Order: sequence, then C-alpha cells, then structure tokens
Amino acid sequence: MKRFWFAASVLLGSLSYSSFAPAQSDTGALLQQMGSASRSLNYEIHFINVSRQGIESLRYRHIIDGKDTLAELVHLDGPRRAVVQKGHEISYFESDSEPFTLSGDHIVDALPSLIFANFDRLSTYYDFIPTGRIRLADRQGDVIRVVSRDGTRFSYVVCLDSESHLPLRVDLLDQNGELLEQFRIVSLSFDDHEVQSAVKPLDSLSLPPPVNIPAGTTANFSWISEWLPAGVEEISRSQRTLPGVNGVVESRLYSDGLFSFSVNISPVGEKHPDQNALLGRKAIHTEVRNEHEITVIGELPLATARRIADNVIFKASQ
Repeated sequence: MKRFWFAASVLLGSLSYSSFAPAQSDTGALLQQMGSASRSLNYEIHFINVSRQGIESLRYRHIIDGKDTLAELVHLDGPRRAVVQKGHEISYFESDSEPFTLSGDHIVDALPSLIFANFDRLSTYYDFIPTGRIRLADRQGDVIRVVSRDGTRFSYVVCLDSESHLPLRVDLLDQNGELLEQFRIVSLSFDDHEVQSAVKPLDSLSLPPPVNIPAGTTANFSWISEWLPAGVEEISRSQRTLPGVNGVVESRLYSDGLFSFSVNISPVGEKHPDQNALLGRKAIHTEVRNEHEITVIGELPLATARRIADNVIFKASQ
C-alpha cells in the first residue's frame, strides 16, 4: 500500500447538440473572451479556493508591460508563498525551500485551467450551455456550463463578469453534480495606477535559475491505450525508475486541452489487489494484468480512469 501511494504521488503529473448550436457558438466566443481578458487586462483580484481539503485565500495581480506579462500570485494564509511571472519565466518562492523558475505562458497554480483553455478546439467535444445571469462580488455575471458530450469527464460552471469577461466564479463538479472545487473572486479592481504601482517593481526582481526539465522519450512502448475519451491526445511519454518500484516505469501523458491524466506501466512487484482513490479532482486507479501494474492518475472520474486502464492492450512479443 505504501508503495502504491508513493508511486502515485510521484507520477502525478439534456439536449441534443443541434437544438442549441447557435448558443454553443455564442457562449464559446464568450468563454474565449475570458482567456483573452485574463491575459490582456491590468487588474487585481482577491479570491478564495474552496475544496474538500479546506479554504485558501489568495491575491493575483496582472499587468501588461510593453509586450511582456508581469504577474504575481500570493497565498494570504500561512507561510508566505508567491509565484511571479515575467514574460515567459515563472518563478516560485516559498519560505522553507529554494526558489526556482519554470518556463510558461501564464501562472496556473491556484487559477482554474479552464481560464486559459482553447474553446474553439473544445467545442468539438464539449457543450457550452448558457444558464442565466447572477450577481457576484457586486458585479453582474453570465453563467455557462461546460459539459463533455460523452459524459466521461468532470464539468464546469463558470460565471463571467459581463463587463470585463474575467471569471468571477468557477465551480468544478463531479458526474453527480457535487462540488469538487470552487474558485470565487471576493474583490476585483481595475485601478490601473494602483495595480501598475504594485506590480511594476517585479520588473527589477532577479529571478532564480531555471529548472532543467528532462526531455521526453520517443521510444516505442509495448502497450497502447485502446480507448480514450473523445478529444484526448498524447502529449508526451517518458521512461523512469522510481524508488520502491521494480524496473522501469513507462508513462504516457494525455490531455483534451482541459483535463490531463497519465497512464503508467511498470513490472509487477509485490502482489496487491486493485486500488482506487479519488482525491479532489485527482483519480488514482491501479490494477494488475499480464504481469504488469497499470496505474491511471489524473483529472478524471474513477469510472473513466478504470475504463482507460481496462483498455490498455499489451502488444505480443516479436
């Protein structure tokens, strides 16, 4: 059991469509504007993240300085933690560890990945359903549901500020409609002078050295994932050894542009029964077959993770 949890933690990485096709186009454009506004406006938000693990409060500031992004995400509870973005460099600062820098287009930590999704691509596999208007954080908002057509993934309910198109609230729901996570803005400011004054000093901040990310492999694996949810594509693959795991672990990382998961194959070590766990948005399903341990980890309902594992096919030895 300990080996299972250790390996899992390391590997972690209605209506028919035709009846609301016009609304699909309009709401998709509105959702796309959310990403554009989040990347292009100067603003400051205070927000909370709610999950089954508790509530955390954060502040996010964002400006465009010339052609570059300057942004800062600060955790307001507990030991100070901050994430700073300068252009395409994103640096992490914590009080009890060495700072480091990664490459990226935007800060994703604590911000819903939905904000930066490509909704033109997602429109092939998801329905965008307008459900009305509500008032949040003293602002008027448009509410849209984002639901996969094949029913194999979680869903979102997002409320967009009607004026700026920034997200005011984002709910992640399981397949039963139960809340898994919630992003909720408490206050929103567009005071350009105030936000610029707060963020501009970051431009002179010396960032820590970048972390070298190991390159993926192009090796041919002796297994395939025969079934995947619609729209899911392989992003990368890797081979690695892990402490407590016999042999090499082969992994494929998949994404549909909104949710990501990995399929990991390793030789069987000690025998144990199939295991399942759902930790917030992360599912972990492990089963043993053909002298291999198959583990699916990621942003999926458990039933979907189990179906993916059941449909891993091992190629016959040449």
